[in-house]
Amino acid sequence: MSKTLAAIIGGAAGAATLLGVILLIICFFWLSLRRRISRTSETGSSDPSAQVGRAVGTELLTLRGARCFQFQELSLATKDFSDRNLIGQGKFGEVYKGLLQDGMLVAIKKRPGAPTQEFIDEARYLSSIQHRNLVTLLGYCQENKQQILVYEYIPNGSVSIHLYGAAHVSRERLEFKHRLSIAIGAAKGLEHLHSQSPRLIHKDFKTGNVLVDENFIAKVADAGVRNFLGRFDVAGPSSSITADEIFLAPEVREFRRFSEKSDVYSFGVFLLELVSGQEAMDLLSSSTDGNIVEWVENHQDSGSISTIIDQKLGNSFTAQGMEEFVELMVRCVEPSSERRAGMSYVVTELDRILEKEMSLTTMMGEGTPVVTLGSQLFRALK
Repeated sequence: MSKTLAAIIGGAAGAATLLGVILLIICFFWLSLRRRISRTSETGSSDPSAQVGRAVGTELLTLRGARCFQFQELSLATKDFSDRNLIGQGKFGEVYKGLLQDGMLVAIKKRPGAPTQEFIDEARYLSSIQHRNLVTLLGYCQENKQQILVYEYIPNGSVSIHLYGAAHVSRERLEFKHRLSIAIGAAKGLEHLHSQSPRLIHKDFKTGNVLVDENFIAKVADAGVRNFLGRFDVAGPSSSITADEIFLAPEVREFRRFSEKSDVYSFGVFLLELVSGQEAMDLLSSSTDGNIVEWVENHQDSGSISTIIDQKLGNSFTAQGMEEFVELMVRCVEPSSERRAGMSYVVTELDRILEKEMSLTTMMGEGTPVVTLGSQLFRALK
């Protein structure tokens, strides 16, 4: 056999071996993918997502995205959705506290609804957005004519409970520095939503949707929930604005136009409730159009700005810090969206105010703070 022929035969044999290896790899990958799809279909779920795992990209999305819970598992976690585990009622529906079999506490939101692929896609998208200051969406369920969202459970409830909750609720005394820290956490949560591509607008930011964990770290809840609800009505300007509508920017109430700046407006109303310890609805009862800027300016002109500040704060703040806080709040609730601050600016300003408050209220000796007392604020703001 000539050297040339031997070389040809050897090359052909090598190529055949390589081709065989490639075919084996492809077969192994295909069989593995088929087994995964088979396991999904064996769950017996009515969830349409069980039928969308045939493409490689979708399979990877299923593995990384929100968990698809079984209705039976969630029913067991809530003792068949017992009233004893009912902890709230939101725009999405009833909210239950649940204990999963692995020992994890969760908040389960349930409403009637037929299974849709859009519901699954939205749940997967929102579950992928995770941040220290956002309540994490863990998964979803679509069975028994119910649409269900499963979130991490936040033990200390909403900030509204601690500010003006029912009298029987034990409330933590929140000093000005604590409230600043909560505001910073909530602002960072919104800032992270606005940093997404495409940008995610909360659309329903309010004090009741800012929760605090066991360390009083703020976490923004219900981000994107309005996207599940589809079309909804927003009342136009009137003399009977509800407690929730007062958080909506003027352009939302009038034109249903949401943007990052409409979230900023809602955040400004949150700052008002945070510093006053009262519901904005009660504070603005004398303002028929809910114009917070005009309301604050009227109080400044009349020398009654002190009525805005929560009396429970005592002298736990500096005049300069409170003045800058109120100024930032006013910038957030400007009627014109173009004149409102951006959320990144809000985060920076709140960080700066808190850092200054921490440095000026350093405790000395038995605990007398070295501060410019808050009682001096009201003369400064006139």
